Amino acid sequence: MGLVQHHSPVLLLMAAFSQHEAALDWACEKATAVWGPLAMRSDRFSFDETDYYQPTMGADLKKTFFVFERPIDPTELPQIKHQTNGWEDTYAQLGHSSQERPLNLDPGYLTEAKLVLATTKDRDHRVYLSQGIYAEVTLHYQRGQWHSRPWTYADYQREDYHQFFTQCRDYMRRR
Repeated sequence: MGLVQHHSPVLLLMAAFSQHEAALDWACEKATAVWGPLAMRSDRFSFDETDYYQPTMGADLKKTFFVFERPIDPTELPQIKHQTNGWEDTYAQLGHSSQERPLNLDPGYLTEAKLVLATTKDRDHRVYLSQGIYAEVTLHYQRGQWHSRPWTYADYQREDYHQFFTQCRDYMRRR
């Protein structure tokens, strides 16, 4: 019989994308007000691997990642996903944009071994957590580099993302 142990705290991250720089700034302000200061922030990457979001979000999307100083318990992920869904709705209702969905927020967490994203969509490779939220291991770290899975979103396979996630992993290991 295995010994049941609690999971170590993990590094909270949030991906944010929009065609509006102000929306990305707003998301950062909202998140830091609730989750505390940033440990790291990525560049704003062009998000052009898919046109899936174009009907509701428009074109010329930019994606950025925010990583927070305060580690979290991974069991908090469903609550966090509900928070970010609420923030998306709030921003849309502010009327700063004509798009149906001017801001997309995807929380997740990082460990030494993996990057996990929260989602509301069930698929064969996702595990149900609670409160209608599923988790997906999007990337795993092995032999000094990040590796994708067959289901990994195209943008998460990018080397510039991997470089940023490695910086996050190094930050976490130093703490």
